[in-house]
Amino acid sequence: MVVSTVTVNVNGQKHLKKLMNAEFAISQFYVDSVSEDKLVEDAIKGMLEQLDPHSSYSTTEETRELEEPLEGEFSGIGIQFNMLQDTLYVIQTIAGGPAEKVGMVAGDRIIQVEDSVIAGVKMRNTKIMKMLRGKKGSKVNVLVKRHGVAEPIPFRITRDDIPLYSIDATYMADKNTGYVKVSRFGKKTDEEFNDAIVELKKQGMKQLIIDLTNNGGGYLQTAVELANNFLERGNGIVYTQGVNSSRYEANANGRGKMSGADFKIVVMVDQYSASASEILAGALQDWDRAVIVGRRTFGKGLVQRPFRFEDGSMMRLTVARYYTPSGRCIQKPYTAGDREGYEKDIYNRFLDGELANADSIHLPDSLKYATLKSGRIIYGGGGIMPDVFVPIDTTDFSDYYRDIVARGTINQYVIDYVDKHRHEIENKYKTVADFDRKFSVDTLMLADLKSIADKDSIKYDAEQYARSQGLIQDVIKALIARDVYADTGAYNMVINHRDPIFTEALKVINDDKRYRDLLSTSLKK
Repeated sequence: MVVSTVTVNVNGQKHLKKLMNAEFAISQFYVDSVSEDKLVEDAIKGMLEQLDPHSSYSTTEETRELEEPLEGEFSGIGIQFNMLQDTLYVIQTIAGGPAEKVGMVAGDRIIQVEDSVIAGVKMRNTKIMKMLRGKKGSKVNVLVKRHGVAEPIPFRITRDDIPLYSIDATYMADKNTGYVKVSRFGKKTDEEFNDAIVELKKQGMKQLIIDLTNNGGGYLQTAVELANNFLERGNGIVYTQGVNSSRYEANANGRGKMSGADFKIVVMVDQYSASASEILAGALQDWDRAVIVGRRTFGKGLVQRPFRFEDGSMMRLTVARYYTPSGRCIQKPYTAGDREGYEKDIYNRFLDGELANADSIHLPDSLKYATLKSGRIIYGGGGIMPDVFVPIDTTDFSDYYRDIVARGTINQYVIDYVDKHRHEIENKYKTVADFDRKFSVDTLMLADLKSIADKDSIKYDAEQYARSQGLIQDVIKALIARDVYADTGAYNMVINHRDPIFTEALKVINDDKRYRDLLSTSLKK
C-alpha cells in the first residue's frame, strides 16, 4: 500500500486560495470561538462526502485503529476477552504471549488494571484495550479473580508484540476436504494461509473450501498473493484503472502449488464479502478455477489511495476501480453524494427478494461476460455473482433468539458454564472433534439459559423458543468449544453444519460431475 504525504503549493490556484481565505475568515471573525483543526477536518469530510461512498477521512487515532487489524500485530498482553455484565472475562490466552507466560488462564476475570477498577464499571471495550495495550517492554499490573480461588490474584505483565490472525478457522471438513476461513486480507494473511494449507495437506487434504463470507476485504496485494496459489503463470488476477490513474495489472507468477485443475476449489461468499474478497473470488471464477457458492457479493471495487497528513491523520481517496480479468467492474452502481442510499443497498436486496430467491435477480444482456477458459456466461453489474446461489435461511431465527444473542445472555450463560465445567470437559473430550461428536446441550442447560434470560427481562415465547431451540443448542455448543479449546476453528467446526452455504459448498466439491459441469456450462443462458 503506497501512502503519500500531502503537500500542496497553492500559488496561482484561485480555488485553493478561496478555501484558505474562507477558513481564515471564519477563524478570525466568527462570532464564537472555533477550532481551526475541526474546521479543516470538517471541510475535508464535506468534500469527500460529495464524491463516492468509500473516500474518507480519519483522525490520527482513528487511522491507527483502522490500520492495526491489517498490520498483523500490536503490543499488549495477549488475551482474547469478552465483556459481560461489566466484567472482563478471558476467553483465551494467546500461546506464548505475555499473559500466558505469567500464568493467566482462560476463565480468569480481570477486575483491575493498575489503579483503575474495571469490574462493575460501565467502560467501553476500546478504553479497556487502551489500558491493556502499550509500548513493547512496558509493564502493566492487573488483578484477576479466578473461579475456585478465594482471593484475587495480582499479575505484573510485560507487554510484547501480539499477532493478529486473519485465518479464523482451519480444519478437515471430511477425509478429503480442507476448510479455511479467511476473515480479512492483512499483511500476513498469505503466510497464514500457506501454513494452513501445509497443515491440511498433512491431514490428507485433496480439495479445498475457502470461506470468504463476511470478509470485508483488506490489502489488494494480499488478494493477489492468495490468487497466485491457484492460477497459472500469466493469468490475470485483477486490474485497476481511473481517469487520473494509469492501468495497473496484477498477473499470476506461476509459483502457485495448487494451480492444477485436478485440485478442486470451492469459494464461499455472501452479500458481506467485499473488496479483496471479490478480487480473489472474481479471478478464480474468471479462469474457471473455482466454483463460487453463496450470494452476490457486496460490490466494493473502488481503489483508495491513502494520503497521510503531518499530524498522522489520513485521507483515503478513491483513485481507480477494480476490474476482474474478464473486464467486469466489481464496484456496484452508486449516486455521488448519496451515501445513505448506498448503505441501504443490502437491505434493499432483502426487500427485493434477491437474498432469498435467485429468480429475483434480473440482469440485462449488456452485463454478460464470458469466462476465460470455457467461455461460460458470467455476469457483471457490481459484485461477484455466484455459480451456485444459496438463499438466506431464516427458518430457525426468532425475536427470542435475537434478544438472547443481542443482550449477551447466551454468552453470559456459556461463560458461567465453562467456568464451572472447563476441567471436566477437557478431561472427557480430548479434542474438538471428540467434543463435537459426543457432547450435547441437554434440557437442564436450556432451562438454566431460560432462567438467565428471564432475569435479563427477555420475554419467553414458547412458539419462538421451539422454532429456535436447535439453533440455540448448536450455538451454545459451538461457543463452549471456542472457549475450551485453543484449536483454530473450534467454533466453525461445530456450527458450520447449520450454514447452508457451507453445506452446499461441501456437496458441490464432493460431486465431481456437478463440479466439472459448473465450470464448463453457463449458470444462466
